Amino acid sequence: MRDLGRGFGYLMKGQRWVAQHGKQFGVGLLPGLITLLLYAAALVALALWGADFVGWATPFADDWSSPWIGLFRGFLTALLFALALLLSVITFTAVTLLVGQPFYESLSEKVDISVDGYARESGLPLWRELWISARDSLRIVLRAAVWGILLFALGFIPVVGQTVVPVVGLCVTGFFLVEELTAVALQRRGVEARERLALLRGRRQLAWGFGTPLAVAFLVPFVAVFLMPGAVAGATLMARELMGEDGGGPDDPRGPAGSANAANTADPADSTGPGGQASATGGRP
Repeated sequence: MRDLGRGFGYLMKGQRWVAQHGKQFGVGLLPGLITLLLYAAALVALALWGADFVGWATPFADDWSSPWIGLFRGFLTALLFALALLLSVITFTAVTLLVGQPFYESLSEKVDISVDGYARESGLPLWRELWISARDSLRIVLRAAVWGILLFALGFIPVVGQTVVPVVGLCVTGFFLVEELTAVALQRRGVEARERLALLRGRRQLAWGFGTPLAVAFLVPFVAVFLMPGAVAGATLMARELMGEDGGGPDDPRGPAGSANAANTADPADSTGPGGQASATGGRP
C-alpha cells in the first residue's frame, strides 16, 4: 500500500517541478493542445453523426416498432460515444507524446539534470527515437484498444458492469498512462518496451498510485493538456526509482541498486575519477 502513496507523490512532485519551471510548462502545453483539438473534432463528429452510423450498422432493426427502435439505437449510440471517450482517454497520452516527442524529451532531460546535474542519453539519432516511440506507442494503443473493447462488453453485465468494471477500467487506463509516460525517460536509458513493462508489472501499486488519479483527472475536458508536462516530469522522477537511481536504505523497496547508485554519486570528489569523468561527459555510468 505504501507504493500507492509513493506513486501519487511522484505525480504531485512532477506538477510542482513544472510549476517552478514556467518555460518548460509553457512549451509542454503545445503538443497537448494540438492533440486535444484533433480529439475534440473527432468526438464532435461522432456526436453529430453517431446516430446515423448506428442506424446504418443495424438495418435489422428498421422494422421494429416504436419506441423500441429508438431506445435500442439510442442506447447503442450512447455506448459508442462512451467507448470512444474511453479510448480517447487511453490513447491521448500516446498520441500527445508522439506529437510532442522532442518537447517532452527535452523536459525529461531537464528533470534529470535538476537532480543529478546531467542527463542520460540514448545515443540514437532523432529519427530513430521517433520511430521507436511511434512503434511502442502503437503497440500500447492496440493493447489498450483490446482492453477497452473487453471492458465495454463487460459493462453490459448487470450491477458488476456499473460498479466494478468502471473501477477496473480506470486502473487499466492508469497503468497504460504510466507505461507511456515513463517511456520518455526509460527509452533514453536504453530500456526496451518489454523491460519497461516488466519493471512496471513488478511495481503495479506504484504505477496505479501515479496513473489512476491521472486517468480520473483526464476525464475532465482540458485538464489533460495542463497536467501533461507535470505528468512527464513526475514519470521521469518515478523512472529514476524504477531504475534504482535514487538512494535507498536497507528497507527501501528499490533494493540495493538504489543504495549502490547513491553511494557512487554522493561524493563530488568522485567526478575526478573514471566514473565521474563518464558522468560529466556523456551522462553514462
